[in-house]
Amino acid sequence: MFKNALSNTLLLSKYLLRWIVIVSPVAVAIGSMVAFFLWLLNWAILFRFAHSWLLYLLPAAGVLIYFLYKLYGTSAERGNNLIIDEIHEPGAGVPKRMAPLILFTTVITHLFGGSAGREGTAVQIGGSIAHLFAAWFKLDEADKKTMLTAGVAAGFGAVFGTPLTGTIFALEVLTIGQLKYTALFPCLIAGLIGDITVSVWGVHHTPYHIDVVNTGQDFYSVHLPVSLLLLAKVLLSSAIFGLVSMLFAQTVHIVKATALKWVKKSWLIPFMGGIVIIGLTFMLGKPDYLSLGVQAEHPGAVTIVSAFQQSGADLFSWAWKLIYTAITLGTGFKGGEVTPLFYIGSTLGNTLAGLLNAPVSLFAALGFIAVFAGATNTPLACTIMGVELFGGEYAIFFAIACFTAYFFSGASGIYSAQRNIEGKLSLGKYTGKLFNRYKP
Repeated sequence: MFKNALSNTLLLSKYLLRWIVIVSPVAVAIGSMVAFFLWLLNWAILFRFAHSWLLYLLPAAGVLIYFLYKLYGTSAERGNNLIIDEIHEPGAGVPKRMAPLILFTTVITHLFGGSAGREGTAVQIGGSIAHLFAAWFKLDEADKKTMLTAGVAAGFGAVFGTPLTGTIFALEVLTIGQLKYTALFPCLIAGLIGDITVSVWGVHHTPYHIDVVNTGQDFYSVHLPVSLLLLAKVLLSSAIFGLVSMLFAQTVHIVKATALKWVKKSWLIPFMGGIVIIGLTFMLGKPDYLSLGVQAEHPGAVTIVSAFQQSGADLFSWAWKLIYTAITLGTGFKGGEVTPLFYIGSTLGNTLAGLLNAPVSLFAALGFIAVFAGATNTPLACTIMGVELFGGEYAIFFAIACFTAYFFSGASGIYSAQRNIEGKLSLGKYTGKLFNRYKP
């Protein structure tokens, strides 16, 4: 018995050491590329701030992106969905040019004012580099899947400074209702090293802050750790967060389908998308909904950071950002969806806090993670993201918000390659059984 235990311990140690050795150089490479991407992206955004006329070139930038993918993109056009499919069923592979192509085109999108994110770029960088290293290491099919998953974890963890979130996101985003625990350790190592690498390069992430909130309640001389009224407000808001995340995913799909139906020349689709973005900006009279929405282009601009403050967002800031991003991504510009989802969620949380007389910074934080959770079907990862970004004091509210939004966000999300093994649709089956059991 002792010999068996010792043998198993040695085998486990060998397994862990092997993955540390294999994943570490991959995560360093991914973290370095993500650090360069974040530096370049920050430069592009600040350069556009100083040269606002660049927005007028957005239609031409869209056409350039179209032809870059037409000539060099091949299967890389599918982006994150290609990575997810390759993890499920290795086949055509991930093109080596995916990483530099998505990096360059995302920077172009932001340089000229397109409303997009950065997580898609980081995930594709991670997947592309991981696939390249897997070929160099001559890994078998099972290990190649694990390596690709670890690449996603490294890219996501590095771009947001959330290594544990990156770990769980990489596992949770693949299949609704199922986690592949065999890849947990490699993903954790990759996420951690990727994040450390970005820090070593001197690239920093935006800090967020929640004001101190008294979440308890005295109820008939008994102190409850959670206020029932506050809990009711959180549940109501979280259901709305889930519905808005579903609206976002559906709007992007509708924009894509409508553009393909009515615009016969494919290269004209991004051109028209750029024209619409320019028109909307003129109509609103402010550039607040362009690009990432993290940094303020002018004093008083609505940003993710301002949403954590009283009067830091307009009543429909979340809706305008949703429209801008759906048009940008739906017409072929490149980037990601997650940072715009943070913007939509935090500004919606700000609005709901005002309507419900609730703590603004707390509800901005809940919207930040919950809309993301609903759109990507990753409530566990988003709960952990809340803890990593905002601290653990309000973890119970983070969990309630993310899982409630997840259930209210519909059957699908922003990733069409995501599989559904035991997801939200099963809830109706079990609920039906429960009610049928108690029928008179």
